[in-house]
Amino acid sequence: MVSIVKSLRLLADETRLRLLLLLQKEELSVVEIQEVLGMGQSRISSHLAQLRQAGLVRDRRAGKNIYYALADDGSHTELRSIVEAAARELPEAARDQAALKVALKKRDDKAREYFNQLAGKFGRAYCPGRTWDGVAHMLFTLVPSMVIADLGAGEGTLAQLLAKRAKKVIAIDNSEKMVEFGSALAKKHGFQNLEYRFGEIEEPPIPANSVDLALLSQALHHAANPQRALAAAHHILKKGGRIAVLDLLAHQFEEAREMYADRWLGFSEADLQQFLETAGFREIEISVVSREAQPPYFQTVLATGVK
Repeated sequence: MVSIVKSLRLLADETRLRLLLLLQKEELSVVEIQEVLGMGQSRISSHLAQLRQAGLVRDRRAGKNIYYALADDGSHTELRSIVEAAARELPEAARDQAALKVALKKRDDKAREYFNQLAGKFGRAYCPGRTWDGVAHMLFTLVPSMVIADLGAGEGTLAQLLAKRAKKVIAIDNSEKMVEFGSALAKKHGFQNLEYRFGEIEEPPIPANSVDLALLSQALHHAANPQRALAAAHHILKKGGRIAVLDLLAHQFEEAREMYADRWLGFSEADLQQFLETAGFREIEISVVSREAQPPYFQTVLATGVK
């Protein structure tokens, strides 16, 4: 019989409370819990051991991994309402749930693992004519006739490639010189469907419900308020419109703030999941699509969603 008094003492610790909230949703390995909570293995294992000794969780071994779940004897039932009530006081609880979705998607998405492995091999062996640049140009020819907002466009190389096929491309940047340069380049190349506008990505000068696709390519980590930028993208999209965010995965290269004027050191997959959900997007998909081979080993993450 589980001791209610002992259990309440255990629940007074926020980490153990967060663990129980996660295990209410899914059986998880220690590695997966590490990824969700962003804590070291020894700290997590210590808390799990206390919960297991109290009879609140159980464990099982599968190969090299140990999985934890709520005890299945019903001993935690009396505590469930307390755990859920306490969760509302934890600022980390919402982020934990977003991170859990990412961890579970990684577990189940076999195709993703396959393409991660393929991406690591692509380009190592020479193949005449096979380049990422060539593949990119091929894909750009498949862009349908739609209205696209390139948010944080810079001088607009991406916007100009998209304009070759899109119905209209609106490029937004908060640098007057970038807008001036991009506009001149568009005029030079004869793009009548490409318009540059000066503005912030948190408040793009684009009417609500007017674009089919919103792009933020390596722009979100320059935003003063990333969550507000994604909410603004949702605002300008038509119903059924899509967002695509290509940015840096969270890193510790502090020099980027000075070298590249980065406001944020990338974003974790869990952060992007939560930001997009909060903004109102659905059908969210997030994956790491590139890993640099040289220090500081930047990784690129792609996040998409539908309004």
